[in-house]
Amino acid sequence: MQTVIAFVVALCILIFVHEMGHYLAARACGVKVLRFSIGFGRSLARWTSKGPDRTEWTLAAIPLGGYVKMLDERERDPETDPPIPPEDLPRAFNRQSVGKRFVIVAAGPVANFALAILLYIVLFAGGMREPVPVVATPAAGTVAAQAGVRDGDRVLSLTANDRTEPVQSWNDLRMAVFAEGFGDASAVLRVRGTDGAERDIRLPRLPNTGGNPEQDPLATLGLYLKGGPVTITEIVPDSAAQRAGLKAGDRVVAWQGQPLTQASELIRAVRARPGEQVTLGVERNGQRLDVPVKLDAAPAADGAKDASGAAAAPTGKLGAALNQAVQTEIVRYAPWQAVVRAADQVWSTSTLSLKLLGKMLVGQASLQNLSGPLTVADYAGRAANMGWQPFISFLALVSVSLGVLNLLPIPVLDGGHLLYYCVEFLTGRPVPDHWQAMLQKVGIACILLLTSLALFNDVSRLFLARG
Repeated sequence: MQTVIAFVVALCILIFVHEMGHYLAARACGVKVLRFSIGFGRSLARWTSKGPDRTEWTLAAIPLGGYVKMLDERERDPETDPPIPPEDLPRAFNRQSVGKRFVIVAAGPVANFALAILLYIVLFAGGMREPVPVVATPAAGTVAAQAGVRDGDRVLSLTANDRTEPVQSWNDLRMAVFAEGFGDASAVLRVRGTDGAERDIRLPRLPNTGGNPEQDPLATLGLYLKGGPVTITEIVPDSAAQRAGLKAGDRVVAWQGQPLTQASELIRAVRARPGEQVTLGVERNGQRLDVPVKLDAAPAADGAKDASGAAAAPTGKLGAALNQAVQTEIVRYAPWQAVVRAADQVWSTSTLSLKLLGKMLVGQASLQNLSGPLTVADYAGRAANMGWQPFISFLALVSVSLGVLNLLPIPVLDGGHLLYYCVEFLTGRPVPDHWQAMLQKVGIACILLLTSLALFNDVSRLFLARG
């Protein structure tokens, strides 16, 4: 229920802001607005505003979109609709200049970007508690180990593609690696060791972060967040952990007789031994126990491949949720820095989204990167459960995504209409109606295809998570 409520609240906020952008721009340009609707389908609530326009405000049953209906002669049915009063004709949308129509349509996505900037300003100026970017000992043979990363190194910045990104939190590091990890880019990590000395570490190649959305780019490099004791917080029913007698609250201190200090070490070791018998050393009620566990074997996702390009092998599965306390600190910016940082965050997220979409179109990134409403709802519920700051961050991220999506030059989306207006501005005449009708069908087909693919990815993730 919390997931559903968080999802609906998030959608209503984002849709309201988007449509309010259209509404305010239309009013500023002198266009008469007939209806402002949040959602589609049967009306749940409806009221009419006072004033000469008598705009109808509607809350509908399906909150997966919204619309602002403006006075438009092209939408009037001469057989059933009454004639438009002569005094209202100058306020019809179709009679406005191409510049005004462009502003009205563009105002929706712009409102989403503005909302994201405002939310990020609140987060950056108010301060967020973030994991400190201190790395654990990388596993032998990983890129990080070969490059010289040491236990306790604190990452200060990442330089790649002639850009240097300052790193103040573990999330900053993950975002920087993800943003630069397309193609064969190399990178330089600036770190401070436990002795206080700073040094540069050259990573010969960043992982292709668009290849597998389920893969952590930092883990691919061998970079793991340094943490405290590893504790089991939940046991999955009918799992290897339950059959072995492991319990919530057990502290895992050893693997195969060797001391264990990182949850990431345990995860790597478990995944590497599907179906094998292993021994976990745990502390329970002050006593040390050696627990034999027969690991499960989880099949790889359809289409997943290993580093050599071959089909990925099954992975080991324990069936236990782990928790490891990590060092955190408050990351806060001065007000003017928060504004700059927020604008930069929205810009970088937008360009990253477009870059990822382009890579998917040419086959250089997996189509599994597309997510639909089920995934959005899942993340909305998780963010709301973590607190107001993660939920605000989630809202900002989805608001940017909504703005980018609506600016794509696909008919039926805002970007498609903006493309028409650009053609009209350059040629001096509007796109012919028959071309618009044909392109409208193409746009609907594209949206249906993308939606179907996104829903397929959503359902696939849910089945994999349950498996």
